[in-house]
Amino acid sequence: MRLKLITVDLDDTLWPCAPVIRGAEHALHAWLADRAPRLAEAHDTDSLRAHRMALMRDRPEIAHDLTAVRLHAMRALMEQFGYAPTLADQAVALFQQHRNRVQPYADVAPALTRLGVHCRLVAVTNGNAEVHATPLSAVFHHALTAAEAGAAKPDPALFQLAMRRVGVGPAETLHVGDDPVRDVEAARRVGIGAVWVNRDGRPWPEELPPPLLQVTELGAMVDWLVQQGWCGEDHAV
Repeated sequence: MRLKLITVDLDDTLWPCAPVIRGAEHALHAWLADRAPRLAEAHDTDSLRAHRMALMRDRPEIAHDLTAVRLHAMRALMEQFGYAPTLADQAVALFQQHRNRVQPYADVAPALTRLGVHCRLVAVTNGNAEVHATPLSAVFHHALTAAEAGAAKPDPALFQLAMRRVGVGPAETLHVGDDPVRDVEAARRVGIGAVWVNRDGRPWPEELPPPLLQVTELGAMVDWLVQQGWCGEDHAV
């Protein structure tokens, strides 16, 4: 088999997600304390998160678009506390700047650079990190989000959009991700082989068939793909 497309999850596959989100939320709250102090006095980062979660439950039609959720939630709070709605746009823009300050794991850039010689690399994420604003901006051919696809994984929309973008089918595609359900099982449901990136030694869910491959870092996956003959010098695109 010759791989022509590899779709790659972002958060907790290529970089740790929780620290960057915490940092962005703390930066946002500090900004609110200066620009919208009544709001900041009434809400800490936890209650702001709870407010967004409630909005997602009330507005399921936008729940897959995390930036839209954050913007709608912030606009509602600005109105509630008597601030101009334009402050919400500024607040979300500041959050997004910090959201993109990710620190990829050391193995990621070298491995993806090797893979990008042989096949198309497309980022597919339920989150709202903007790949072009991260240290990995040069390694992907395309970057797609659940907001663009209209649905979040495990819905197949992101995988289908990526395959349409590159013009390939499931047999020519591989997915790489850290979540057994949203990544591995979701990809398999549309006929795509999947590699599980398990950086912290979690057990595989007993109710699911095992993944095609389990790795703790991406270099091992690239070596395995070359050994299988799925990627190699004669497969360059």
